[in-house]
This record gives sequence, structure tokens and C-alpha cells, in this order.
Amino acid sequence: MSPAHTGAPATSMGASPSSFPEADTAADTAADAPAGGTPAQPLAPGRPGYRRMTLALFAAGLATFALLYSTQALLPALSADLGVTAGRASWTVSAATGALALCVLPLSALSERFGRVRTMTVSLLVAVALGLLVPLAPSIEWLVALRAVQGAAIAGIPASAMAYLAEEVRPKALVAAIGLFVAGNSVGGMSGRLVTGWAADAWGWRAGLAAVGGLALACAVAFLVLLPRARFFRPAPLDAGAMARTVGGHLRNPLLLRLYGVGALFMTVFGAVYTVIGYRLTDAFSLGQGVIGSIFLIYLVGTVSSAAAGQLVARTGRRGALYLAVLTTAAGLLLSLADALAAIVAGLVLVTAGFFAGHAVASAAVSRTASRGRAQASALYQSAYYLGSSAGGTLGALAYHAAGWPATVGLALVAVLGVVSITLCGTRAARLERRLPLAAR
Repeated sequence: MSPAHTGAPATSMGASPSSFPEADTAADTAADAPAGGTPAQPLAPGRPGYRRMTLALFAAGLATFALLYSTQALLPALSADLGVTAGRASWTVSAATGALALCVLPLSALSERFGRVRTMTVSLLVAVALGLLVPLAPSIEWLVALRAVQGAAIAGIPASAMAYLAEEVRPKALVAAIGLFVAGNSVGGMSGRLVTGWAADAWGWRAGLAAVGGLALACAVAFLVLLPRARFFRPAPLDAGAMARTVGGHLRNPLLLRLYGVGALFMTVFGAVYTVIGYRLTDAFSLGQGVIGSIFLIYLVGTVSSAAAGQLVARTGRRGALYLAVLTTAAGLLLSLADALAAIVAGLVLVTAGFFAGHAVASAAVSRTASRGRAQASALYQSAYYLGSSAGGTLGALAYHAAGWPATVGLALVAVLGVVSITLCGTRAARLERRLPLAAR
């Protein structure tokens, strides 16, 4: 049984007791100190610190998605102002997500040594500082380069947040807690695109990016003020060999590999759809940047579906929840092929609900499956997830440039079929495992 299940301090790589504690505030220490010398208990709904923790990570998730996808709603404006194609403009998104995918594993290793809270804090502050510089980029090349560095900085947040939750939250409350973090992602994606869209409509795309930088700065302040100290983290030495063994163990785990594939393919769908949708709405309906940005209010649906993922898993099981997410996403893709704006919006609603539910279920399953090396397990999931986003954004834009929206939807449906295949393999493997003990008798 893992440390998280017993209430004992969770460790990923056999760390010794901490001589490098996480940075705390006096308020954190007072709020979270166990009364009467009793052992510290994992956070759970109704316990001190749980609400502050969920609000802090909600703010971190909001800032992460607002910054990471800050140029996505502006792609038509970037193409027009900088004279570049949809494919080249899409690199302002894909460079950020690709750099995040490459850097999330090394930064997760640093979080094992220096702490989840410290890693998230430094990453968030650097990403916000870069967010305030991005609007000053003089060319598409500079813009892509700055966005790549920003994506690398953001990489310290997702995997560290998942590991922090796995260590600090009671196992039965973990899916709900991760769902709230993912809900912060959806609100960040929505608000970032909404802010950039209307600001760009009034003052240009540079003002839109500056507005997102200000929003992320406010979220970073909230994160620093609210997040409770880590009570179960124990630092591990930086050992490349140990990390390689831990990563190798995760990559030999069939369940984790299936979950990584599910995350990557779901994000391929989402990246393709939301990278290209601005061009589709501009070309088909001549909508302005403000109206296109408002389309991302649909992210509120993702906030609800990700936060409800825990209840969905309780009722249908993990694979049942994934099947429902897949069906919802596929129905939305097919509906979006219609030429009516209302049908396209309805399709986006279904795609968003299905994606966020599937992502919350898969990411929570990764954290629960890995009893050791949780930061690395989460980092590998995040790498696969954001590689899917990068591939989906670039390939979706190329498909649209070549054959229009139906080609983008076709690409997304292929990824959906991949999720179905992986989930069916998981169902078959589970049935075989149930039969093995009977055969042994």
C-alpha cells in the first residue's frame, strides 16, 4: 500500500527526511499544524486547508491555460497583421505546448529535490514574466521563440501540481481535487481567449496578450497567498540513474501506457479543433476577434464536466467514464460539420465536455496508479498530453489549409478512434486479469 493510502508521508524515490522543507508562510503553518500533537491528516473536503488548496491550484490552473493558449484565439489576427499562413501562426501555440512536453519530465525531477510548491512557484512567476514580454515581440520568429521559452517555464506546474495532490489529498477525494484543478485549466482557457479576443478587437493582438499577462499575474498572487504548505513531501536527491529506472518502470506499466495514449489522443482532438475554429468562424461567418473570443465561453462546460468526473467514475467506473467522454466528443465533432453557426457551437459544447471529462479521469488514474515516482508518472502523462496538443494544433491547421474544416474533423475522429481502441484494450486486459485467479484454481 502506498504512503498516500496510509497517511504516511509520500515519497517518490526513497527520499530521506527533509532537510530542505518547502517554502511556507506563517499563516500556512498555523493553519495546518496538527492539534494536540496528533499526526497530520491528508486534506479532504471539510478539513482545514482543503478549500485554500483547491482555490490556489484552481488559480494556478487558470494561469497555466490562459498563458499557454494565449495566442490561440488570435491566430486569424496574427495571420493578417504579420502576413503568415495558418500553419505558421499555429506555431505560436504548438511551440509553447511542445516545449512544455519536452521540459515537464526534467522539471518534475527538480520538484522531487526542491519541492512541489517551490517548483510550481518559480515556474509560475517566470511564465508570468514572459507573458508580460510576449506582446513586445517584433516578428513571428520572436513571438514563436518567446512562446517556446514560456511553455518550458509552464512545464513545472502541471506535473508538480498532480504530485502535490497525490501526496496531500486523501485518496478518495483525489479525483475530485484533480477535477477542480482541471476545471481551473478550463476557466483559464476560456478567460484567456475571451480577454485576448475582446482586447484585440479594440486595441490589437498585442494588447490582447498584455491583458492575459495581467490576468496571470493576479492568479500568481492568489496562488502564493492561498496554497498550504506541503506536509507529506520528502525531498529525494537528484539521481539520473534512479529517475531513469523510475521512468522505465512507468513505461513498462501497461495501464500507465494506455492512460498516456488516452491523454495524448484526447488532446490531439482538442488542439486541432480549437486551433482551427477561429479560422473557420472568420472564413464562414466573417466574425470579429471579440465574437470569436466569446466562443471560448464554452469552456465553462469543461469546468462542469471535469469537476463532475469523480461522480462519473463512481457511477460507471473509469473505463465507462472514458467511453461516455469518447461518445460525447465524437458526437460534437460530427455536429460541427453543419454549416449553421448554432450547430457548430453545439458541437463545440459536446467536444469540450467530452474532452475535459476524459482528461480529468485519465490524469487522476495516473496519480492513483503510480504508488512510486508520482511526479515522473504525472510528468510522462503531461508530456504525452501536450505533445498531442502540439501535434493536433499543427496537423489540424495544415488539414484545414489543405481541405477545410471536414479535413480537421476527420483528423480528430481518427484520434477519437484511437482512444476507443486503447480503452477497449484496457477492458479486455481487465477481464483477463479477473479470469486468471479462477484458471489457477
